[in-house]
Amino acid sequence: MIDRMPADIGGLPAGAPARPAEPYQYPAVHDMPPDRATAPMSEDEQMRVERELQAARGQQEIREGTAKKTGPDAKKRPAAANSGEGDGAKASGAKTNP
Repeated sequence: MIDRMPADIGGLPAGAPARPAEPYQYPAVHDMPPDRATAPMSEDEQMRVERELQAARGQQEIREGTAKKTGPDAKKRPAAANSGEGDGAKASGAKTNP
């Protein structure tokens, strides 16, 4: 309707492109894609791939010289509050509530 009104009273300007002969097709937003041809990875396959990635990461870190220590020495020692030396609040210097 607006494209038929003169430009003086609010219609389209003279240089505006013409409307398409056929209206645009909207995308099929409610159409679901077909099911996958392959099944998702099982837990065993996923664990195998994760181990392979960890091994590849470890080899890369060794080549770069940034490898982190692994093994029993790599673990952090527990804080004094968790070492069983009295109350954790007293070991950290904080006052306890009476």
